[in-house]
Amino acid sequence: MSLSPTAQKFILHWGEMGARWGVNRTVAQIHALLFLAERPLTAEDIAESLVVARSNVSNSLKELQSWKLIRATHLIGDRRDHFVAIQDVWEIFRVIVEERKRREIDPTLTVLRECAIEGGQDAALEAGSLKRINEVLHLLDMLGSSYEDYKHLPPATMQRVLKMGGKVARFLGSDDKDEHAKEKP
Repeated sequence: MSLSPTAQKFILHWGEMGARWGVNRTVAQIHALLFLAERPLTAEDIAESLVVARSNVSNSLKELQSWKLIRATHLIGDRRDHFVAIQDVWEIFRVIVEERKRREIDPTLTVLRECAIEGGQDAALEAGSLKRINEVLHLLDMLGSSYEDYKHLPPATMQRVLKMGGKVARFLGSDDKDEHAKEKP
């Protein structure tokens, strides 16, 4: 499978961005290739297109499947697995946010809740430290609650919400700026 220069640029950049977000570069490049593909691809197609080892492709495909960003499909007369990626960018965004929340935020919230409870009974923990633990807990709880409110919105509604962002901030005023100014010495 031959890739156009534009497809190559997109795939390489997707890999670079993936690496910056803590995702293996090859995993991100395979996701980009499958996202751009006009047909389901086999692991062999992927290895050949990206010039990567077949074993690396297999491991990367398993990772992408665990993230629910791709799925295996089958074609009549071909016993091999073929892979397709989610094509809707809003669904990709939703899946990535959901998986990151499940893998990173939820376990962190569990530990923060434990620390907040234990910190209230820990005489050796300074009050300021407990306060900061509770602030992080409150922030992540608030973000998690907001996510739960928004995750089932249709893409068109979500687009309108995102477009309103700056307008909502201006509407609400500058109370937040005043609070931060008070906190700084």
